[in-house]
Amino acid sequence: MIHLAVYLLCFAVWSPFAVADNHASDAAVSYHAEIVPILKRSCQGCHHPGDPNADLIVTSYADLKRGGMAGEAIIPGKPDESLIIKLISGDEPAMPQNQEPLSAEEVELFRRWILEGAPDDTPTEVDTMEGNYPTYTVPPVVSAIAYSPDGSTLAVSGFREVLLYDTTTFELKARLVGKAHRIQSLTYTTDGKILGVAGGSPAQFGEVQLWDTATHTLIKTIRSSYDTVYGLSFSPDASRIAFGCSDKTVRVLSIEDEKELVKFDNHSDWVFGTIFSTDGSHFVSCGRDTALKLVEVNTGSFVDDINSSNKGYGEINTIARHPSENQVLSGGEDRIPRLYKIFREIRRDVGNTDFNLIQAYEAQSGSIEGVAFSGDGTRFATGCASGETRVYNIQDGKRIASMQGDAVAVFAVSFHPNGTQLATGGFDGKIRVFDAVSGKLLNAFMSVPIEPAGSEDVALVVTGMT
Repeated sequence: MIHLAVYLLCFAVWSPFAVADNHASDAAVSYHAEIVPILKRSCQGCHHPGDPNADLIVTSYADLKRGGMAGEAIIPGKPDESLIIKLISGDEPAMPQNQEPLSAEEVELFRRWILEGAPDDTPTEVDTMEGNYPTYTVPPVVSAIAYSPDGSTLAVSGFREVLLYDTTTFELKARLVGKAHRIQSLTYTTDGKILGVAGGSPAQFGEVQLWDTATHTLIKTIRSSYDTVYGLSFSPDASRIAFGCSDKTVRVLSIEDEKELVKFDNHSDWVFGTIFSTDGSHFVSCGRDTALKLVEVNTGSFVDDINSSNKGYGEINTIARHPSENQVLSGGEDRIPRLYKIFREIRRDVGNTDFNLIQAYEAQSGSIEGVAFSGDGTRFATGCASGETRVYNIQDGKRIASMQGDAVAVFAVSFHPNGTQLATGGFDGKIRVFDAVSGKLLNAFMSVPIEPAGSEDVALVVTGMT
């Protein structure tokens, strides 16, 4: 039975938790409060939906109970017959591999929980259904916005939901409620038929939601990684999605069967953005490690660093691809927007010259948190941590407009498809719509419906940024 160790629970133990030591001897073991923290700490890195080693997933009770390739991990009432106990206990436990074993108290906690019937006491999540909307007494931070390709709808991030506004009347026309507490990325397919949502619940799961824009119904939910995910993008034919993760990876998944096609792990820090090349054969990713990385989609092979990441440019927070060209615009910590060719035309030299750089634009007034191209690709916009938004000509770098709206920070910017308007969202929870040429403020409204303070049964909802 030694081979079973390969199939289950490749623990990566960190510092010990105190949960086992604090458990009262006469109290029932809580799966949610005592077992789950150990699973998160020691198991989810290898056994999550995006990369389930041995087909075992431990991010939910149902998945854990189902087991994996080696069979049932837990048999309620029978700890000595439960595979998980066999692997984590004994003089030389098979798991965790190459790490200190779980403490005797932690093993006993698992044993007692299984003996008690392995009950699931996970708090019930609010069902995803129309009418069951979050309520707000203060607005949440706006972390993502996106115009639909036909320009009729502006999608806005909320807490556990996406709010859809009519772009003529600015009236709220739909609310798409999901499980993920934090929404980090919104993007439409080119034909506008699907709205993609990426986010998650920190330290619990990453989630991508795909919504039918005609019916406002959820097509499917795809969970991957064990933390919030970022920078969602669709391939040009809308058959694949890519997104970045806090575990330093980029995942590419097939939409039809949800199969993970690529798990790219060449980044050395969190990944915040992904974009596909114009033909979908490659993707570019960015993140805290300062690099713009080019990867072949079909093979998952790393091709090149597009930029010279050793130049001290700092973290890259956001990227966008030119609407029709293989060019990527990046922005981040050093406040300078940079436009790069995606594919290298000049080989690297000893000095690691930034040969792919097309143009570096003027420094912004704060770190860049959001960038966007106009629909015709002649202009771009930046949103900054200073609260300022700017619009530039791509070709000559001339600043067209400057807009000071949010007093703290702008995290998201999006051009209307016709290029006449620019929407922004940020820390204060307001959506501001500007004339994209003059910079004149055309409209400003709260991103969510606000309930009066002190109203009965109203929950205070505030979301922050990481």
